[in-house]
Amino acid sequence: MREFTALYLQLDASTSTTAKVQALRAHLAVAAPDDAAWTVYLLSGGKPRQAVPTAVLRAAAREAAGIDDWLFDECYQVVGDLAETMAHVLPHGSLVPDGMAPSPDELHETDGADAVILGPSDGLAAWMMRGLLPLRGLEPQVQKRRLLGLWSALQGQERFLLTKLVGGGFRVGVSKLLVQRAVAEHAGLQASEVAQRMMGYTQASALPTAADWQRLVGAVEGDPQLREGQPYPFFLAQALDPADETRLPQVMGAAGDWLVEWKYDGIRAQVVRRGQGVWIWSRGEELITERFPEVVQAAQALPPGTVLDGELLVMREGRPAPFAELQTRITRKTVSKALREKTPVGFMAYDLLEQQGQDCRLQAQHARRQALQDLLQSGPFAVSPLVAVGPSDAEAEWNALQALRAESRARAVEGFMLKHRDAPYGVGRRKVEAGGVMGWWKWKVEPMTVDAVLVYAQAGHGRRANLYTDYTFAVWNRPPRDEAEVQQVLQAIERREPPNAEGLHLVPFAKAYSGLSDEEFAQVDQVIRRSTVEKFGPVRSVVPSLVFELGFEGIAPSPRHKSGVAVRFPRMLRWRTDKPMREADTLLTLKALMSLPAVSETLPEPSEG
Repeated sequence: MREFTALYLQLDASTSTTAKVQALRAHLAVAAPDDAAWTVYLLSGGKPRQAVPTAVLRAAAREAAGIDDWLFDECYQVVGDLAETMAHVLPHGSLVPDGMAPSPDELHETDGADAVILGPSDGLAAWMMRGLLPLRGLEPQVQKRRLLGLWSALQGQERFLLTKLVGGGFRVGVSKLLVQRAVAEHAGLQASEVAQRMMGYTQASALPTAADWQRLVGAVEGDPQLREGQPYPFFLAQALDPADETRLPQVMGAAGDWLVEWKYDGIRAQVVRRGQGVWIWSRGEELITERFPEVVQAAQALPPGTVLDGELLVMREGRPAPFAELQTRITRKTVSKALREKTPVGFMAYDLLEQQGQDCRLQAQHARRQALQDLLQSGPFAVSPLVAVGPSDAEAEWNALQALRAESRARAVEGFMLKHRDAPYGVGRRKVEAGGVMGWWKWKVEPMTVDAVLVYAQAGHGRRANLYTDYTFAVWNRPPRDEAEVQQVLQAIERREPPNAEGLHLVPFAKAYSGLSDEEFAQVDQVIRRSTVEKFGPVRSVVPSLVFELGFEGIAPSPRHKSGVAVRFPRMLRWRTDKPMREADTLLTLKALMSLPAVSETLPEPSEG
């Protein structure tokens, strides 16, 4: 644990990609295989399920420190991070009270406090497998006892890191691509080959082992594919800079050099058909096969040795249904017949990665596209349609596409995907592929926007732990009649009176924590502290005074929210210091965004099996 903690501190303290790669390479060079396997797993986003409920963690730390709930909460408010708060309040040395140390016989019992035999010099794998993971499912009192033994064996930052792992909140500023680069340099391999080997490595159902590490870094003859159902690393698109939209011919060249497709708001996925099986993988490398049985059934018609890239969608009357409908399927591992009938999911294919067992990714985009169309001309899946580019000069072609892109929301899509006709299928997100060929770009429509009022605030995390940076926003239930009516609402809030359901009031609908500069966050924090009305744990309610322009990617009805709507990916676009509160938007504005007119043209139906 000591070595992994030192690595974590190095990675957390540095902003240099090169320094992070060097630190990780140095760690992997001396780590035992099972420790290296866990290091790569955790730094690549692997998250074992939370071993101990947060309430039990808090209680164990508070009792060990001998402090009351209110004092622990005040410390948490100041620090802003639960694991760091615990590391600060826990006393030094052993935390196991007299009479609670395990007997020699207990060390061999399943329910014994065997974790106390671990020490700082034991490796990460030992701490995970013998210390952390056995905590799950135990009685709360037994969990507390084990935690005291674990904490007693460590100090300071080691305790902090262990608590992060136990509570399921571990994260550090390292990308998966950076980890792949470090592993590749350590093993003398190509980063693209390591990326292929690591696909599916962080599945929650499969914990890393020394054998997994050897398969990552060992020499492999021929095809590096490890498992029959393994997908390929996903190729990601760069976002087109809005500033470039006025000079597309200069930036992108001739429109005829690009294959243009609509950008769908679904679940990016690969369908893998090999041997007798079918596997469906999400872009996050999660195996989601069991959640979409109709797609599995349809994919059985594909010839073995086929891998498709595309989008899982619910279609209604020739148009993609709101993402909210698809969400009802994402969280279900067991899908009932009734749910399948209510939200039938199909697969819209847009790339061919493997055919007849051969990797197609280095072929040009237009060749893969033609092979995909030939393969699926009689099913079982629809192919994402191309948007025609007229034979005219470059500027006219881009202008025509720009006009068509304006219809995106009416078509229930997010804009365009631009794929250079000569581009191979790459790994990750890069602007230029091998040979200087441009790759994939996403040309999205501008976000939906509303002007909303800040009503609740919560402290941030990390370097923003001492600032209120996480905000809840509201809109008016109807347009205010005048400034006097607005002031009546604010005075009622200041008196802590409940909102008048029949009169003018503010309706919370979204939370956001990004989009402002550090200076703006500091200024808003001062206003929040001056205008706080009530505290609810870490949350403060305020007398509303600040208006912000919020942007979001989509909006849908939601019976789970009091506002009746749910927005996707909300963020602050700007602080509207120029706008009085009475001019903030209303619930009617939000609902109007859900009823955009549809164009007559429909999209092909993806097969539902």
